[in-house]
Order: sequence, then C-alpha cells, then structure tokens
Amino acid sequence: MKSANWSTLIVNAQVVKENETIRDGYVAINGEGRIAAAGPMDGLDERQANTALQRVDAAGSWLLPGFIDVHVHGGYGYDFMEATKEAIDGITKFHNSQGTTTLLATTVTQSREAIEAVLRAADAYRKAGSPYARLGGVHLEGPFISPKWPGAQNPSFIVDPQADWLDAWTEEFPGLIRMMTLAPERENALPLIRRLTDQGIVASAGHTDATYDQMVEATRYGLRHAVHTFNAMTGLHHRNPGVVGAVLTEEVINAEVIADGHHVHPAAIKLLTLAKRKDNLLLITDAMSAAGLGSGEYDLGGLPVIVEDGVARLKAGNTLAGSTLTMIQALRFMVEQVGLSVEEASRLASHNPAKAIGCLEQTGTISEGKLADLLLVSPQLQIGRVWVEGHATTSE
Repeated sequence: MKSANWSTLIVNAQVVKENETIRDGYVAINGEGRIAAAGPMDGLDERQANTALQRVDAAGSWLLPGFIDVHVHGGYGYDFMEATKEAIDGITKFHNSQGTTTLLATTVTQSREAIEAVLRAADAYRKAGSPYARLGGVHLEGPFISPKWPGAQNPSFIVDPQADWLDAWTEEFPGLIRMMTLAPERENALPLIRRLTDQGIVASAGHTDATYDQMVEATRYGLRHAVHTFNAMTGLHHRNPGVVGAVLTEEVINAEVIADGHHVHPAAIKLLTLAKRKDNLLLITDAMSAAGLGSGEYDLGGLPVIVEDGVARLKAGNTLAGSTLTMIQALRFMVEQVGLSVEEASRLASHNPAKAIGCLEQTGTISEGKLADLLLVSPQLQIGRVWVEGHATTSE
C-alpha cells in the first residue's frame, strides 16, 4: 500500500514481521493510521521517505506489533468493575504505556447488575474511542464458574450458567462481549458454550473442576480457550489428566499463561510452549488495580487484597489475586526466564491473541494495510515508544 504522504517513518529498526525479522528495516505509517510500507533500509525510496512528516530513528531497537491483552482487570489504582470513564481511561492509559495497544475489559464474578454496569460503561467508551489502548470489547470472567475453584472470585455471586442473561446482554450490547469464561462441567454450560460460539463469542474454560473428558466434550460444543492455564483448574496427573491435560493436548484450545514467575513455574511455562505450537498460546497479565503501583492494600471485586513485592493475594486465605504484571514484563520473562526469542515471545503477545479474538485482519502483526499498532522496544526489552493506529501515545 502506498500513500502520497507518510505521517511517520521509523528507520533503522529490527522489524519483527509475521514470518520474518528485518534486521535493519523501516516501517512507514500513512495518514489513516495504517502501515503503508515495511522493508529493509536498503530498499527505502528516499523520495517517498522525504514526504514523512516525522522521522524516528530506532537506532537498532526492536519494532514489534502492539501487545493485545485479552485478560486484564485493572491497573494504576483502577478496576474495570468501577464502570466509569475515569477508571477505563486510567487502565487503558497505564497499560498502553507498557506496550498494550488493544485490551479486553475483564470483569470478575459479581452481581448481574454490577456486570451490566461494566458492559454499559465499556460500550459507551468504545463508541467514543480511546486516546490510549484500544478497548477491543469485554471479557466476562464469571459468574458461571465452579465454587470449588473460585480463586480470587467472590463465591457469593457464583451461579449456574444463565442463557437469558447472555441473550439480554448481546441484544443490548451487540458485538461488545468478545469472550466469556465459565466452568464447562456446570449444569447448562454446554448449550451456553454452543450459544456463545454461534454468536462469535470465544467460549473459555476457567475456575473449573472439569475432568479431562468433560473438557474434550466441551470442545465439541465450541470451547476454544482456557484462562490462566494451571491456575484455578484441575491439574495434570498421569491417570487423571484433568483440565490441564486437555489444554495441553487439544489443539483447538488456546491457552493463556500468566508469565510472572509467581503464578506458574518457568518449567511449566516451557512445557506449555512445547505443547502449544499452533499459535494457540497467549501471554496475558490478569492484572488488577495494583499494577503499576507499590505494596499495599487493594480491592478485587469487593474482596480485600494485600500486595507485597509485586505479588497480590487475598487478605483472607492468601490466594493469589490476579497479578501486577504488564505485557512488557511478561514478554521479558519469556525471553529471559523461559528461553524464547524476542520474535517467539512477541508472537504470544500480539499475533496469537489477535487470532484468538478475531482481529488478526486488522492488527497483531506488522503488515501493510493493518493498523499501525507498534512498539519500539530497546535491546534490553524496555518500552521506548508506542503507537496506536499511527498515533504516538508515548514517547521517549
């Protein structure tokens, strides 16, 4: 795609494209906020380059597609359950500063009224447009989960799957709900999974006591995702594979992982990378309101949380309560602790989540014609600059 004028030209970058890395490359952004061209520096047309309104010298830094976080509850003191523009602004601004260019506002198990308030606020916010990370929709985590595996979800609000709730929500907010996490072993869960699938909503397993066989059966109804793999689900045993066994062996299931070194051991994450080789492993943050802030007392879905040294736990029971992770920290962990290349880790943070929620045609890779959602990342894997739809939202 060519444009008479380029709004921004990024040069001398290690450009990570979908299937190759250009070690000394450039990316041009057109006036519509899309990628106009990408290639090696020795192929750059200087006459076209001189039309750029801004030229950014990457000086050898990585240029990556923007991160897509499909599971994030909050950040910088805000929680999506507050259901206000101020809270959504605060969360999208903070996570954008850490490299996230698209995210799903993720709820917790709460009353129907509280969940509907989030849907209403997110719908209004998405229609108005965000100056920070793009709000790609909503991820409903609960309330149709297992009381045996509540994790940091409030057990007082756990209920059996309610098809009429979903119907009311999708009628009032068409296209807003992108993912729903539920326990597939619960009564009425399988028909609800089929209903979700028919409406283009990703059906996800989480906070579940399902057996391996129940998980496999759920895939036949359309189950395609599992939240925070290894956490809040039946584990792997060689005679009872459980939810984890199904996630590892069923290619159709996309697996999330919280790569912070607290939720999952690096060896278990490496096992995931070996099992999930079909673009079906995703980095997520599962961040709560304490992300970006220090130790102290916080709240998650009405439950008191204590954060110490970056680890969030419920005040009652000491259960891990979301994380304080950011996507750039997750990418860095995968490279430094798990042993992936930058290109491999980038794919887990951008391409795979875009594919999972159905927006790969618009974003998730550095490709001509796609939205210019881009990150300049130093060789030490620190965020330099962030662009959303070609608009620089942060600068060095």
